[in-house]
Amino acid sequence: MNNLEMDLSSNGSPVIIIENFASQLACSPVDKKVALRMDEEDELSHFRECFHIPKAKDLPPTDSTLVNKDENCIYFAGNSLGLQPKKIKTYLDEELDKWAKMGVHGHLNGKRPWIFGDECIVELMANIVGAHKEEVALMNGLTVNLHLLLLSFFKPTTNRFKILMEAKAFPSDHYAVESQLQLHGLNVEGSMLMIEPRKGEETLRIEDILAVIEKEGDSVAVILFSGVQYYTGQLFDIPRITKAGQEKGCIVGFDIAHAVGNVELHLHDWGVDFACWCSYKYLNSGAGGLAGAYIHEKHSRTVKPALTGWWGHEFQTRFLMENKLQLSPGINGFRLSNPPILLVCALHASLEVFGQTTMKFLRKKSILLTGYLEYLIRHYYSEDKDDSEKPYVKIITPSSIEERGCQLTLVFSIPVKILFQELEKRGVACDMREPDAVRVAPVPLYNSFHDVHRFIEILGSAITSAEQMKDTTARS
Repeated sequence: MNNLEMDLSSNGSPVIIIENFASQLACSPVDKKVALRMDEEDELSHFRECFHIPKAKDLPPTDSTLVNKDENCIYFAGNSLGLQPKKIKTYLDEELDKWAKMGVHGHLNGKRPWIFGDECIVELMANIVGAHKEEVALMNGLTVNLHLLLLSFFKPTTNRFKILMEAKAFPSDHYAVESQLQLHGLNVEGSMLMIEPRKGEETLRIEDILAVIEKEGDSVAVILFSGVQYYTGQLFDIPRITKAGQEKGCIVGFDIAHAVGNVELHLHDWGVDFACWCSYKYLNSGAGGLAGAYIHEKHSRTVKPALTGWWGHEFQTRFLMENKLQLSPGINGFRLSNPPILLVCALHASLEVFGQTTMKFLRKKSILLTGYLEYLIRHYYSEDKDDSEKPYVKIITPSSIEERGCQLTLVFSIPVKILFQELEKRGVACDMREPDAVRVAPVPLYNSFHDVHRFIEILGSAITSAEQMKDTTARS
């Protein structure tokens, strides 16, 4: 067992681990030597070779005069779009060749018979979300799946008609809930219950969430939360929210788009009623990739799809074409159409990488990787706007490792659009979100500790340039 494993297995905090390495190397904790040593001892580092990492010069916003010719970009945008697994092209070519050579016979032959394409990889997906294979389906897109699930789980009554969610949920979730309420003829303002952070705070306190559930729960039909909040990066306490909601008689579901492949999930053991997610962020399946949905087995015989399709029919009699629906139990009954095999291939390539390790190991590395990023930011920057010695950078993501995944959301005292452009010019791929945030997400599958150290160096240069531009604009 190497030093990194020993430190992580003993539950050392990132700060302790970083400073221990610095002590061993007889250098400052912010020295690049620490990053390089942690990379040397990272037993997950070989997974980086499974992905195509763009060169800085190939990113459209890059200024070629500000980057080294053949240097990789700093890719901290996996929370928006994961990198491409190298195996994707091979798997796509396999199916394209099969189509070319076999035509219709590809439905029942080859490594991925097309009629079973999704089922070939569903167990890999179930392992990542902590569910039984029979509780998970790969189908459609995230919002389509959310609508299908809400159509079955949201059954408003005179007394129980509200949907509870966090304020500033991702827009597609917000719109989906609005339209579901309208579909039932309900007043959106009176039926859409949104929890706001306390005044002056950016994130929600678990005690406030639980208090609202206790107070309003008798009128709430469905609680719908994110697993990880897309803007702030806050990881919600899924088991406690689930337990509190169900004790009040609510159905509890989660959009885990920003949690899947990012943090450990145990949907079955936590008793979550339903969940849905996309696969193109931390699951690296490509833009618009095949999405996932989950329904706990306790609902497999009682919750039926409101809208049905051919692929929800039991396989044994599906092709008899008798138009007498024999519905598959649970989430499999919600499938509408045959799986899109090219999207299956893309997801397969990524899930196969995940299958070579566990979310437990990835999460351990992630805690240290993001902790290292936080450590360097707090060393070089201040959250006090009146500090004359250090530039202002505020981390709005919770500092507690139990309340965040790999993403940190940063706000600055200088105009964020100018700063973001300066980062992009220097070969950094991250993410700006209105009104004033930059989201950075070091992903444990393919990001390194050296990536983090390089980012901090580039951030310093970008801030200096952005401040100069701000001053020039002000004088003019």
